[in-house]
Amino acid sequence: MILPTRFRLIPALLLAVCSACSGKDYPCRWFYVSRSLGSDSHVAEIEKLVQTASQHGLNGMVLAAGLDRLDRQGGDYLARLEKVRAICEEHNIEIIPSCFSAGYGWSILSYDRNLAAGIPVKDAVFVVRDGQARLVPDENAVIANGGFEGHNGETVTGYRFHDRPGDVSFVDEGVFHSGAASLRFENFGKYEHGHARVMQEIKVRPGRCYRIKCWVKTDGLEPKNAFKIQVLTADGRALAPWDGDVESTTDWRRVIMGFNSLEYDMVRIYLGVWGGKTGRFWVDDLSAEEVALLNVLRRPGTPLTVKSLDDGTIYEEGKDFAPVSDPRLNFRFDHDPPTIKILPTDRIKEGQQLSVSYFHGIGVNRGQVTICMSEPAVYEIWARQAKLMHKYLSPKRYLLSMDEVRAGGGCVACKSRGMTMGQILGDCITKQVEIIKNVNPQAEVWSWSDMLDANHNAHGDYYLVDGDFTGSWNHIPKDLGIVCWYYSKRNESLKFFSALGFATVAGAYYDGDTLENPQGWLDALDRTAGARGIMYTTWQNKYDLLAGFGDLVTKR
Repeated sequence: MILPTRFRLIPALLLAVCSACSGKDYPCRWFYVSRSLGSDSHVAEIEKLVQTASQHGLNGMVLAAGLDRLDRQGGDYLARLEKVRAICEEHNIEIIPSCFSAGYGWSILSYDRNLAAGIPVKDAVFVVRDGQARLVPDENAVIANGGFEGHNGETVTGYRFHDRPGDVSFVDEGVFHSGAASLRFENFGKYEHGHARVMQEIKVRPGRCYRIKCWVKTDGLEPKNAFKIQVLTADGRALAPWDGDVESTTDWRRVIMGFNSLEYDMVRIYLGVWGGKTGRFWVDDLSAEEVALLNVLRRPGTPLTVKSLDDGTIYEEGKDFAPVSDPRLNFRFDHDPPTIKILPTDRIKEGQQLSVSYFHGIGVNRGQVTICMSEPAVYEIWARQAKLMHKYLSPKRYLLSMDEVRAGGGCVACKSRGMTMGQILGDCITKQVEIIKNVNPQAEVWSWSDMLDANHNAHGDYYLVDGDFTGSWNHIPKDLGIVCWYYSKRNESLKFFSALGFATVAGAYYDGDTLENPQGWLDALDRTAGARGIMYTTWQNKYDLLAGFGDLVTKR
């Protein structure tokens, strides 16, 4: 019997509806929470989130709460952690500790700041005067017209460019920090890119450390913290990615940052705003100078060498000169560096020139400091924390916080291994997994994806890294789970890891105002072999959509 056309369409329509509503059932339905557990209010906040998550079908909480420095936490912290554990157990929410970060290294650095990744300085020249050896700074590293007083109309002299003279940038002889003028920026919001910048090229010596200073005044500048200083090479590499943390409205404020020239002999110093919307700001008194021994690192993999510039005689620390350290080691450039105190052995003479080589640490962006993945002391610290995490939480799963590793590979500890940075990173993750499984053999271990992803950060010329992360994915345990989080590359990333045989979870959401991002991830996950789940991920503590997220990922 042949059915009428309208009846033949019904099964097809039903199939289409069912297909639109169906999707894979994902066992890992997580949400991310970051709290220090420094107060009882944190426990109360977590309890509300756990209740909401449980009511809407989520089953795991990735908890970032200082869990990789548990042997430094006090009794109040441990009592709160126990309350959180009990709350999660009551609501059938699994706790997944977020731990063991190399890229955001402050947990390790709280034990020893010298475990930071080291950037080399080679053959800085010092001269001995009055029993102290001090740097002879690079005379070429000088800013021309740093006070913006030299100008032709609205165009300042000595600079490669400044954006739209007379329209966006103006010489201001009525408002200045010192001298007789400053450079003012306004009206930038009416242009597509919101650029309001000034740039000057300066010569530098390869393998040296430099400090940039300027004064900034702002008036209603938006977006928040928009002002930046950037140091770029001719090929576009950023030598010092850094956020100035300048308020939207503030009187004159000094801004200081530093960079290592690496292998380059010329840099371009930019200061100003990218993507500016509204307001105005002034800059004045821009300067550059070479510095040395600032944030010097003292650990086995970062040796200090002091030798005669004339004949190469190597001098001995503690015998020819006093032990060297930076007592204010903070990875910023806001303090004076130490000098080298000459001891009375008469081997180092007054007026003698010395060649000094060492390694320093540096913070990027908003103070992010990477640790050295080649120093054994790092793994000893992590091993202690793994035992304590197992003691207090007995977790079934862990998430390695191994993302955005911005430095490494330059110190002796790394160089002596004869490994690529991809191999060093893979070895680090392998050791982390071994540390966890030594105390919890049945544990399931996951890691953020970016440093293992050919479509993301696993490549060369990455921030201040000396080396190439390419191939890192070949050097990690095959049973490691991968949490992918680069939305624009979600299809490529999920396909990449699936083809290699890795299980995947999507790190979704990221503080938007809709659930479009999680829906996009779910669509990609549904097409991915080995996909295990999805996580509500917020860095801004935005949980208004948590319930809707739970409904989205469970009622499919």
